[in-house]
Parts: sequence; structure tokens; C-alpha cells
Amino acid sequence: MSKKRLFTVAAALVVLLGACAGWFYFKGKAEIPAPAAGPAGRELKQVVSVEQLQDKYDVIVVGTDPEGISAAVSAARNGAKTLLIENRQREILGGLMTVGWLNSIDMNWDRTSKPLPGQEQDYFNKGIFREWYKKTEGHSFDVTTAANAFYDLVSKESNIDLYMSAQDVKPIVSEGSAKAVEGITVTKADGSTQDILAKSVIDATQDADIAAAAGVEFTMGREDIGDPNSRMAVTAIFRLKNMDDKAWKLIADRLNGDGDSNTGVSKMSAWGYGKEMSGYLPLDNERTKMRGLNIGRQRDGTILINALHIFNIDGLDPESREEGLELAKQEIPNVVEYLKQYKEFENAELDAIAPELYVRETRHMVGLYRLSIIDLLENRDQWDRIAFGSYPADIQRTSPSDDGAIVVHPMKYAVPFRSIVPQDIDGLLVVGRSASYDTLAHGSARVIPTGMAEGQAAGAAAKLAEEHGVTFREMAASKPLIEVLQKRLNEQGMELEPYTLEPQPYMKHKNYAGLKAAVYMGLAYGSYGNQAFDLDRASNAQRMVNQMNGARRMFPKQLPGDPYTALKGVEEPAKKPLSLQQACLTIAEAAGLETTREQAVNDLLNKSIITQATVDLVADPEQLTDGEAFMLLKDTIESLTDVQL
Repeated sequence: MSKKRLFTVAAALVVLLGACAGWFYFKGKAEIPAPAAGPAGRELKQVVSVEQLQDKYDVIVVGTDPEGISAAVSAARNGAKTLLIENRQREILGGLMTVGWLNSIDMNWDRTSKPLPGQEQDYFNKGIFREWYKKTEGHSFDVTTAANAFYDLVSKESNIDLYMSAQDVKPIVSEGSAKAVEGITVTKADGSTQDILAKSVIDATQDADIAAAAGVEFTMGREDIGDPNSRMAVTAIFRLKNMDDKAWKLIADRLNGDGDSNTGVSKMSAWGYGKEMSGYLPLDNERTKMRGLNIGRQRDGTILINALHIFNIDGLDPESREEGLELAKQEIPNVVEYLKQYKEFENAELDAIAPELYVRETRHMVGLYRLSIIDLLENRDQWDRIAFGSYPADIQRTSPSDDGAIVVHPMKYAVPFRSIVPQDIDGLLVVGRSASYDTLAHGSARVIPTGMAEGQAAGAAAKLAEEHGVTFREMAASKPLIEVLQKRLNEQGMELEPYTLEPQPYMKHKNYAGLKAAVYMGLAYGSYGNQAFDLDRASNAQRMVNQMNGARRMFPKQLPGDPYTALKGVEEPAKKPLSLQQACLTIAEAAGLETTREQAVNDLLNKSIITQATVDLVADPEQLTDGEAFMLLKDTIESLTDVQL
């Protein structure tokens, strides 16, 4: 057989393996085959850095997580001499996915498409992401395969200089009326420093370190919904050995037979064990908690487990991250012993813990456009679209007493170019999980395929800005230039066509405006498939107080009172139907108004805190629904703040 013919057959087999992985992902009940030899082999390729850095590049990309790799490859292919530099002294490419061992991709599946038997579900964001994806086992992958695939993309680009051993990287920011990032100062492996100028800098670090050092504005964690000291838990992924084909079959048998639609298994991954892990008692129940297991199979007979939540870790503080790893080292051996009660894990041994924590949330940039949860709720397109999302807005636990939430499960939404452009600083783009997203929208937009699409757009935009002599902020305001950018990206493998979707059922409800307000403030969750958006569910007195207290957290100045006061004299408020009078008294107490239960409705109407139109929507004044309560909440927020929902 000729080499060309052999290559074609091998490529076809890789595609077939990926298709099978997608089929098993959605069907989940088929026989689970053992993983074959990896497409890129098991031997980890050594990453080679350049020996000499130039003093000037067209584009500098900081960070070798997947978003940075995509940005650098894109810039290089568009004709820009590019420096890809790592500021965390990693030895392999891929960052969180290969050093943090996060080996399952949260895919943006196209749920409007129906794959044929044996075919993988279609997904959004093709381009460079798809190139890498096809080099791996699929949506769950072997870490060595992934690292080699990333290096393969980078090493083939002659326009990329790769430097992995920087001790520190700082931005060079011009002084004057128009601030701009003009390059970086690198502290090299030998301790010497070098200033390197560039026409554009792309910050692809997980925490937008370069942008923050340059003075770009950010919110922290859940600050934008009134909870500045809270952020999602971090996770230490760990590896178990002695998990052979027999053990994997037992995992499949358990998950296939547990009757839970939210569990499943494929060739390379398994997800479930929620009931089983609910009985686990942490050694430190204030700092750690186990969730259901996300299991990723490796080609050497080991598995990776993403399940341990660690709380109160500051992802920006190296000492705090180290504390998180120490907590993991104490807790995980106990987890492994607990798992051994199940036959599939009886021979399992702890092999290692990932050297980097999976940090989900730190900074959120304030860019030219801030992607909001309402963009996801309404599946909005954007005129300057550069990426798409459909992954659920997955908010992981923020404390041991918190269960987390799926805020909304979008069908499709667009990420605009404006969301990677800082408001007040030129010469810089920010891609990845710290781009310009609200914290709730970030729960979906933080996923790798979306970030890699942003990276590809950033690399192409850098060259386009140079060609036309414009800043990124000027480009973001120019529809003709954005159209050129989108055309180039489409020609380079992306699919960025405009779209219109049929409004979702909840959007057609008479109280939908109230739901928008509740979702905006993090007070209503749709869960998977948005099945939990039940606007006709009967509300109760306790729930109304809880919702007002949530609104008060976000708007403390406008709602200085205590809504719990409204429950005085109410027995078992969680079982007490919510009347219009009780709802209005709760609002009045939160707003600090003196009134009575009998007068509360009229007093709020007279002060224009609620509207007559909303009152007229109430079908039964003695039993309000969630939707009717949300409408009162919407009126209150719009009347007391400058927020228009």
C-alpha cells in the first residue's frame, strides 16, 4: 500500500473513532470498546523553545492554553510574525487541558441538528478548534494525545517563535492621552530582562494577567450580582491506576443501569455517581466537597477524575492555589478509599494529582460589550459575531452548602468581537474565560471551543488592524471591517453566518419580562433543557422573601430594608400561599417603606414602585404564581434603579 493511501486510511479511521465517540456520547447504552492506539501516539513530544527572542514582532500572544495556541496559529497563518510565550513556565502546550488534566471538553453541540446513526452531533466553532479536535480522541481525550496535537499545530507554523520558560511577563504601556499596550517586558530563564515591542498583544492567560497589569477594568468573581467575595469552587483532578477494561465495563454497567438520564458513558468518558458520592463525608467539610464523578479514560490504563470541589481559594494568589493543592493531597486519598467499596474501583490506586488546579473563575473584563445572561436566555445573535456558544450556563458550587445551578441552557448565542476588546486601552485583545462576560454568562462562555474561536478571531484581527492602520476599538466600531474579518474567518474554516431562532416557549409567556429580571439577578434557574422555568408554579411567602433578599444583595442602596420582617406573624411561610398583599409588603419592607399589609399594594402603586399593568396581570390575588411575583420584582428594580430589564 502506498504511503498516501496508508495516510488516507489512517485519517479515515481517526474520523470514524471521533464519530463513534459522539454516537456513544448521546446514546450511552452501547457496548463500550477499549481505546485503541492514540492518533498521535503515546510518546509525549518534547516542546522546543527558540533560543533567541527578537526585539519586535507583529503579534505577541501570552499564554499557551488552547485559546493562546489558536490565537498564535491564526496570527501566523494570516502573515504575522508571532511570538507565543508562556508566563507560567510550563513544559507542554495546552495549559489547563494538559497540565491541569481537564481532559473532557464542554462542547457547544448544535441541538437543532439531528445526526445520522454512527455520526457525531454537529457542533459550533470549527476552524482551528476542529483541526485540533480531529487530532484527538474526541470530546474526551488522552492528555498526551492532546498535548502532542497542540504542539503539532504550533510547530508547523514558521511564523511562530515559541518561548516556554519566561519567569515573568509584563506589558509595556504607552503613557499619554491614548493608552496602548506596545509590547512586553520578559524576564527570561537566566533572569535577564528584554523589552519586546509588538503591533498587537493578545492576552490568552487564564486570568487576563497582562490586561490587568495594563490597567484594564475587571469585576471579580460574582461581584456583578452583588457577591464580590464569592466565586466558583476550584478542582484538583486526580488520576487512578489499575482501571482496566473490566473496570471500565463495570462503570458502564452501573451508569447504563441506574435509570438516571443525566448519567452516561462513552469510549473515553463517563459521568455520574451523583447518588453514590452524596454519601461521602469530607475530611474537611468546610473547605471540600465531592460532586458526581466526571471520569476521563486514558490510553495507559489510568483514568482522570474531575469531582473534588475546593472552596475559598483565590485563583490569583499563588499561595492560595498551593493551599488548594495541599487540601487536595489530604482529601483525595480518602476519596479513593471511599470509592473502593464499589466493585469497579476495588483495585484502584491513586496515581497522581494534577500539578495545576482547575480554577473556574477570577477576573471578568469590562470590555466594549459585556456578554450577559439575557444574551443566552434569548439566544441572541450579534452583528460582530466571532464565536458561538450553546453550553449550559453551569455555575458550580461556591460553598459546601451551595448546590450550584444551571441558569439557562441556550440553543445558540453569539459572542461579539467587542467582548474581547478592552474599553480604554488599545493594542490589546483578551480571549478566554476572563474576556468580557458577566459572571452568569461566563458559566457557559468560559468553555474551550468558544475561547479557541475567540483566539482565532483575535489572531486574524491583529493582522487586519495592521493592514488598515486602525486600533481594535476603531475596528470594533466599523461594520465594514468586521465584515472583512468575518469573511476571512469563514474562509479559514469558521462558520459565522447570521441566524434567527424561534423564540423559546418561556419567551412567549405573559410574564416573561419578569423572568428576564429574575434570571438577570440570578434568582431563577432553568436547569438542563430549561425545564425548570415554570412561571405558572404557585409561589409562597418564604420564596418571595428569598427573592427580595437576592435582589437586595445586588442593589443594597436601593433596597436597604429587611424583607424578612414581612414574615412576622406568618406561620410556616414556605407553605403559605403568596398573596398580592404579602408580596407587596415584602417589597415595601425591602425598600424601607413604612406601610401595612392592607395598604402595601396602594402605597407601592402611589409611589410608582409597581405598575397597575402588572397588578392587572394577577389572576388570583390570594395565590400569585412565580411569574407574577417576578413581574412585581421587575417593576421594583426598574423603578428604584437605572437598570431597565
